[in-house]
Amino acid sequence: MIRLKHIFENNRAWAEAMQKEDPEFFHKLAAQQSPEYLWIGCADSRVPANEIMGLMPGEVFVHRNVANIVVHSDLNCLSVIQYAVEVLKVKHIIVCGHYGCGGVTAAMQHKEFGLIDNWLRHLKDIYQRHDPPLDSITDEHDRLNQFCEVNVIEQVRNVCHTTIVQGAWRRGQELAVHGWVYGLTNGLLKDLEVTVTSAAELDSLYRMEPKPKPSITTP
Repeated sequence: MIRLKHIFENNRAWAEAMQKEDPEFFHKLAAQQSPEYLWIGCADSRVPANEIMGLMPGEVFVHRNVANIVVHSDLNCLSVIQYAVEVLKVKHIIVCGHYGCGGVTAAMQHKEFGLIDNWLRHLKDIYQRHDPPLDSITDEHDRLNQFCEVNVIEQVRNVCHTTIVQGAWRRGQELAVHGWVYGLTNGLLKDLEVTVTSAAELDSLYRMEPKPKPSITTP
């Protein structure tokens, strides 16, 4: 049986180091969870949310999937957003992609990869909507990186279009949705400057009106 002994040794060393720095760290961490940030990022192992932002455990709520996609049919992602917004009361939702993303790269190809093709279809739809400007980029590396940015911008819109986020804004809850990209080669985050802080900043088609309360009639 393989037990991955080195992982447990690393874990013990890390726990001891954390306790040495702050003897009450784990007691405080177990007592509550009150992050201000929800990170929606790629599942790529080279993009760890806490470390990139210089934050400690407990300071960021995290959801990750292949190519940081947010779609209205993904109950996993929507459940994370709802819990973060309505229970944890996060103030910032960060959609973060990264340059050189394997999922984005695969979506730009004409190959069959298996089950994941159904997930990558969301990316292909985005590429098709931005086809002329993307195809005009002759350098393949530059085109990939531009598509990574376009994907993040589209996912920011998808987050804002959810009834969860719009409901928070309607209640007057402080909430901003950001779009960032991470550079694997330099370790730096880039703000795409597409932050949205209210439903008024969205296209009118996607602004949700509150469901009317049923009228009560007396006999």
